[in-house]
Amino acid sequence: MDWGLRLATLDDVPGIERVVEAAYFPYIARIGRKPGPMLDDYVALVHEQRVHVVAIEGEVQALLVLIAQADALLLDNIAVAPTLHGKGLGRFLLAAAERFALDGAHRRIRLYTNEAMTENIALYSRYGYVETHRAEEKGLRRVYMEKALP
Repeated sequence: MDWGLRLATLDDVPGIERVVEAAYFPYIARIGRKPGPMLDDYVALVHEQRVHVVAIEGEVQALLVLIAQADALLLDNIAVAPTLHGKGLGRFLLAAAERFALDGAHRRIRLYTNEAMTENIALYSRYGYVETHRAEEKGLRRVYMEKALP
């Protein structure tokens, strides 16, 4: 399914923040603080053209934050409104991130997630991401993963 992914605009920022809040709120108790994506500056990320969104009937329902690195594309954030979980939108965004990586001549895509988000680690593993290392950064215990692209 084509979900109409597009580059975010400043008008999307309230919707982006709403989706991020809803998607990550359940992890606060598990982690003991807000997850990193809840602290990001989405105005700056949109200005830097790093955020893509899926809007349905004018409302942001999902987002993808991508940051080009020297040797890979960093999938910095992927978030889907909880009301759309299980509809394939997350898989669509993962595939889109990989297409962006290949279009940018990146042979690898990287991501990180909090080690307490075990379901995310399992999901990324199912899609071919392998753990490269773990580290504490900004007070958050992160699991770093990477996928080689064809």
